[in-house]
Amino acid sequence: MKNRNKYITGFLIGLINSLIGACGGIITVAALKKDGMEQNKAHANAIAVILPLSIISAIFYHINGFASVKDTLIFLPGGIAGAIAGGILLPKIPQKILKKIFAVFIIWAGIRMVLR
Repeated sequence: MKNRNKYITGFLIGLINSLIGACGGIITVAALKKDGMEQNKAHANAIAVILPLSIISAIFYHINGFASVKDTLIFLPGGIAGAIAGGILLPKIPQKILKKIFAVFIIWAGIRMVLR
């Protein structure tokens, strides 16, 4: 029964990540923490879960004409630099602080989405 819930959660993560283009990681972190994983590890594992989901979604979006490689390439250098910085910083951030940063980001993202 426990694995069934994880499959359902995984399905919802993939669906939401693909439909909205975000929030999959937030749900993944919450699910991993609920399963007993530490905050830092939950964030790192969420990235590992979201990467293949995002690649699959991007392929479908590209095939259907919603995404353009040309339009997205401009973001890659900064995104790669940010990913490297995040990978270096994540293990150094105490869990309590990371939890607060994560909460502030979720609130900011929610407010931003409501106001737009």
